[in-house]
Amino acid sequence: MPAITVTGAREHNLREVDVAIPAGSLTVVTGVSGSGKSSLVFDTIAAESQRQLNQTHTAFVRNRLPGFGRPDVDAVENLPASVVVDQKPLGGNSRSTVGTITEIGSLMRLLWSRAGTPHIGESTAFSFNDPAGMCPRCQGLGTVKSIDLDQLVDRDRSLNEGAIRFPTFGVGGWTWRTFTGSKLFDNDVPLREFTDEQWRVFLYGADALVERPTDAAPVPKQYEGLLPRFERIWLPKDVESLKGNTREAYRRVVTQGTCPDCGGTRLSERARSVTVDGWTITDCAALEAERFAEVLRGLDTRAAEPVAAALAAQLDRLAGIGLGYLSMDRATTTLSGGESQRVKTVRHLGNTLTGLLYVFDEPSAGLHAQDVAQLTSMLLSLRDKGNTVLVVEHDQDVVAAADHVVDLGPGAGRDGGTVTYTGPPPARPRTGAIKRAPRTPRGVIEIRGAGRHNLRDIDVDVPTGVLTAVTGVAGSGKSTLVHGYLPDAVVIDQRAVRGSRRSSPITYTGVLDTLRAKFAAENGVGPGLFSPNAEGGCPECGGLGVIYTDLAFLDPMVSTCERCEGRRFTEEALRHTYRGVDIGTVFRMSAAEALEHFGDPRLARMVEVGLGYLPLGQPLTTLSGGERQRLKLAAELDKPGGVYVFDEPTTGLHPRDVDELVRLFDRLVDGGATVVVIEHDLDVVRRADHVIDLGPGPGRHGGRVLFTGPPAALAEADTPTGRHLRARSEASRQHVLAGA
Repeated sequence: MPAITVTGAREHNLREVDVAIPAGSLTVVTGVSGSGKSSLVFDTIAAESQRQLNQTHTAFVRNRLPGFGRPDVDAVENLPASVVVDQKPLGGNSRSTVGTITEIGSLMRLLWSRAGTPHIGESTAFSFNDPAGMCPRCQGLGTVKSIDLDQLVDRDRSLNEGAIRFPTFGVGGWTWRTFTGSKLFDNDVPLREFTDEQWRVFLYGADALVERPTDAAPVPKQYEGLLPRFERIWLPKDVESLKGNTREAYRRVVTQGTCPDCGGTRLSERARSVTVDGWTITDCAALEAERFAEVLRGLDTRAAEPVAAALAAQLDRLAGIGLGYLSMDRATTTLSGGESQRVKTVRHLGNTLTGLLYVFDEPSAGLHAQDVAQLTSMLLSLRDKGNTVLVVEHDQDVVAAADHVVDLGPGAGRDGGTVTYTGPPPARPRTGAIKRAPRTPRGVIEIRGAGRHNLRDIDVDVPTGVLTAVTGVAGSGKSTLVHGYLPDAVVIDQRAVRGSRRSSPITYTGVLDTLRAKFAAENGVGPGLFSPNAEGGCPECGGLGVIYTDLAFLDPMVSTCERCEGRRFTEEALRHTYRGVDIGTVFRMSAAEALEHFGDPRLARMVEVGLGYLPLGQPLTTLSGGERQRLKLAAELDKPGGVYVFDEPTTGLHPRDVDELVRLFDRLVDGGATVVVIEHDLDVVRRADHVIDLGPGPGRHGGRVLFTGPPAALAEADTPTGRHLRARSEASRQHVLAGA
């Protein structure tokens, strides 16, 4: 098969890149953060493959598919159809679980409908997303909402004094007047002094017509009690859709608990009564995949043997990529980016298609060193079926397993975008020396009896004033321990930064507010003139610098705004300068360039966390997970002496970037902070002062503290992390000796 060839790629920071990807190979693309890896792999190769594939459909179908614009490239040739397996969280809603997002849930329903007793009907009878199978009390959600009456009303107050403690029921409002104007109560009497009948009527309503106030005239209507009204209007609402005081009040008043009818299983009593060899479908949905596979093989499933075999094969695939600890009733909204990516991969492992291009985005994210071998086996199995596998990755073991490597760089942003190496995997970089003189803690944060999820009532001390790495295989309980039991910590993770494509580093950090004021003072005009989202924004593109054109049946087109030439601002705004530059130029500056020009300490913090290459006007929606995490960190660096928690901060980082990250951790600790890092990267672990190692396995096999102490002692311990750290350390020593 001919190689995939890219000619003249110019997406983002790519500089006329020409490269060939061998067909039928496992190719890994490496480079420092911001070097252009994603621009080449996802925004050029995968985007063009999917765009051309969409073109094979009719206009009617294309209008209902995701749109892919033509990438900025001269040519991409010999492209197979691509399957992109990224790290975007699966998300979904409250009805989405590991079982529903994979084929496993469907196979389970089919198995119990065919082999279960008593027989109650088709597979829909076992679906909590179908009226035939859902619990009628919770409608298949597994949880029910209830009202905390003591939080909703203050019985020591009268209606006129604001006895109903919810913003939309406030004194003087329309809703409040429906109670006070009902003439059913004395509005000046505390609720505690109501008679039993008045209290019942107030809460549940009465068979009486009352005058309901409107803007025009009173309208007679049946009086509705407080609880039915609140349940009707407010209980169905999603708390995340509410804002400000209303959201806070909702969380205070409305409690959510396990459905008492189905016990949280979501299914009807009828569906829960069906068993296969004594096991109900809800029993098995709650088991970890690995355990479920063991149970399944012991069941009498002769009535549906092909279904049982397909189900067991899917469960084995889930366990085979390091997710054997997940249960089928686990909500997809609780999965990490790495877990989401591996769950998506399960969908493809069972198919027999060949000649495809599989594209992965750092599939080692969230994996312990001992699990990476399973990952590389999976990637190689996809290749061996006759597919081309293209992976953006930094992990040494994944790079070593590749047939071909493409390295981009040499730097980030404007200093990257060129191919610095293509060929077989180079000599692997080695984990360096283990820290032998760790810092002395100032004290400890005591954690006692931690028992959430799979933690087994563990006791552990987290030292303060040092760098602590929390390690262990995926699913061993690291995140549960750190996020659940470290109080008052600043958590810096990789979740999306709030904002739209109008938000950028200059707005997120607050630098724009300062510069707008300085531009305004310098030129004697209003500050709104220097915001692309206000009067200074180009009216043609709305201050975006680009025009998004919906071509209906064709691909949407993104083009540079001709009126402002991509500068975002009006001519009037660009006419004014501060320190010799206009506001449009500021948006195009990198953080490092802007720091040199303006000296703002917030820009210095961006440079300090390794984001000096990032253009100040780049939309936040285009940042990687690692860039989002470091941008959040930059906003927190002016708060020394606290407790910082980082959740796998090396995700997306080249080994060279990891060195910079650890130096930043060291500066935080030396400044008086306590830094706790959930991490698999042994380059971070070896340079920590203290390690807490959990395990030995995931899920029910984990949740125990295997080791606490300095990394040098961990390298002598018989734990999965200790064994890998010891092996890497020895390999590093041999590498140095061989070089000497």
